[in-house]
Amino acid sequence: MTLSAKTVVLIAIGAALYGIGGLPMFGIPVFANTTLKPAMAVLALFGVLFGPLVGFLVGFIGHWVTDLFAGWGVWLTWVLGSGIVGLLIGLYPKITNERLEKGKFTVWDFSLFVLLAFLGNVLGYGCSAYLDSVLYAEPFTKVMAQLTIIAAGNTLLIAIVGHFILTAVAKRKQQSYNLKEAD
Repeated sequence: MTLSAKTVVLIAIGAALYGIGGLPMFGIPVFANTTLKPAMAVLALFGVLFGPLVGFLVGFIGHWVTDLFAGWGVWLTWVLGSGIVGLLIGLYPKITNERLEKGKFTVWDFSLFVLLAFLGNVLGYGCSAYLDSVLYAEPFTKVMAQLTIIAAGNTLLIAIVGHFILTAVAKRKQQSYNLKEAD
């Protein structure tokens, strides 16, 4: 598999934005070792706009960057979880037949976006929680509490920020889509 230069640049930019935006100084601590990060909206938007591969790599590399700069060490289980979140949200263009590219963002499209964000968070960070419990002997109740809080909080955050941005993207695309060549 080869990646175009454009895709590599998108991944680098997305991972940097997600990685730096995920640092504790930009987040809201909500539970033991659990922070609600506005950078999740960056991950969701890169997945929606550029697909599952970009979404996965932005989440995976970006979370790795966060962990490195935060100083608590790299938690590969949660790095993988962020990658899975980006991958699942990145399925959006395929499922919607790229309606956003045509300037369409309906209530159904928004509902699908929120559903994918929720499933991505539950499955991605559910995998992280399970692996933490098995590999690191973290208490199961703790990791399940982390999962519940993060899945709900991230989904809400992604839905709010994503609605405004995707509505604006659709409006912009609609204007471009309706242009006709002058005679």
